[in-house]
Amino acid sequence: MREIDIINANTDLGVAVDGTCLGPDELTKYLRAENVKEIYKLYANKENKEKEKDNKMKNLDNLNIFNEKLYEIVQEVIDNKHFPLTLGGDHSLVIASALASISKNGNIGIIWIDAHGDYNTFETTITGNIHGLPLAVIDGYEKKYLSEFHSGKTYNPKNTVIVGGRDIDPLELENLKDAGVTIFTTEDVHNMGMNEIMEQAIKIACDGTNGVHISYDLDVIDPILCPGVSVPAKDGINIKEAYDAVDTIIKNKSKVKSLDLVEYNPLRDIDNKTKNIAKTILKSLINNI
Repeated sequence: MREIDIINANTDLGVAVDGTCLGPDELTKYLRAENVKEIYKLYANKENKEKEKDNKMKNLDNLNIFNEKLYEIVQEVIDNKHFPLTLGGDHSLVIASALASISKNGNIGIIWIDAHGDYNTFETTITGNIHGLPLAVIDGYEKKYLSEFHSGKTYNPKNTVIVGGRDIDPLELENLKDAGVTIFTTEDVHNMGMNEIMEQAIKIACDGTNGVHISYDLDVIDPILCPGVSVPAKDGINIKEAYDAVDTIIKNKSKVKSLDLVEYNPLRDIDNKTKNIAKTILKSLINNI
């Protein structure tokens, strides 16, 4: 079992909806686990947070400042030979965590467990929410403004896999097809089973690479079951499928170099449904990864 450092990335700068900045500290408030060596806490500057839809670069400066600090923390964790488990926060923070991982681990793939593709560019985004761009940035498809702190290589789209995708903008889908990213939809998960989908995803992500970074967005789960997210997408995966994804990650843990669990929004939760799911996932990862 590896020694784990948890990084609480408390931010919601990447989305116009408030609340995901509260998620990490809420999940770790009562955390007690012997193999967690450190819990880092990083807070975004939310002063004068912009929410204007027409501003495609809203909160850009503060988001970049936050991500550069997070990038350095994740690199430090890896340098210390610990396993980085980053808790979000909105998905834009993974620009930092994923790029930090590839900077230290060399050529690795990425699995994006998410209802959304997060493969917009500043030209194709409809909402102007930067949390809709991170996977495109991580893959080097969107090269402007968001990763200047990282001078190393980006992820290869051929080793990039989306699991549970169902709410993808038309132009974003064109970007994904152009880049060559593999997409397993929610329907694919229902038809083939999450274990089989995740095994295929790991095989693709690890083809010719040193391992994989995995980013798990809670909005992949159906919002009736998991309402505490900022951008819910109907007809998601069920609870068994959500936990099966974790089980397959654990089964293949030797290949997993780093992990994110993101987008828990306590302000949107109902009866702690999302919190309980997130805590179950988190505890399983901590105790088994």
